[in-house]
Amino acid sequence: MIVAIDAGNSRIKWGVHDGDGWLNSGVLATADVASLAEVAAQWPANARGVVCNVAGSTVADSISRLFAGRHAELSFLHASAAACGVRSSYENPQQLGADRWAALIGARAVLGSACLVVCAGTATTVDRLDAAGVFAGGLILPGFDLMRAALARNTAQLPLAEGVFCAQPRNTVDAIVSGCLQAQLGAVERMFHALVDEPDARCLLTGGGARRLAAHLKIPCQLMDNLILDGLLRFAASPGS
Repeated sequence: MIVAIDAGNSRIKWGVHDGDGWLNSGVLATADVASLAEVAAQWPANARGVVCNVAGSTVADSISRLFAGRHAELSFLHASAAACGVRSSYENPQQLGADRWAALIGARAVLGSACLVVCAGTATTVDRLDAAGVFAGGLILPGFDLMRAALARNTAQLPLAEGVFCAQPRNTVDAIVSGCLQAQLGAVERMFHALVDEPDARCLLTGGGARRLAAHLKIPCQLMDNLILDGLLRFAASPGS
């Protein structure tokens, strides 16, 4: 049994896998990491844990203490020069976020072709993986909600907009929502155009904002709810993990 945990800036997502499929999964706010102990009481006692954490040392320590109390094996995924069929071309491979690395590993397990890996959360990351499994580089930009919040916080007259997306906004709240979403879509589609010579290329989307993006993208795309957890599972199954 494997318990995979994706500890992000806003949410902690977890899943229990028995080797054939996900038995159950859940999500809670990162600020409520202490509540993970209540959830863990339902996990199999012998389940091994594998974690990617971008939420800081306090969250990492809480998860480590949780597994130590269960006397269960625990490993943390950190980005490296190569793992599970993916090679990194990052100038400093260890600097890449563990969540981005897990998503790339998950994407490689799903596809043998070139793809764009988009994680739409507090931040949006847009990473290119070529057909040979080489991570060629990527983007980090504020996520949709973070963009809206920045406008509300740093301008005198713009609200935290709850408008709708439209091609020609004619009021302020729609203009904010449409502008923030167009910025996300533009970044993704411009990066995807670099894969124009790859006939089977697709965009894989994961994260809390993935469905919002997928509804408006004009490129071949596929929603992958458990992409980071799938990457963690693949890492856990690899020799020496």
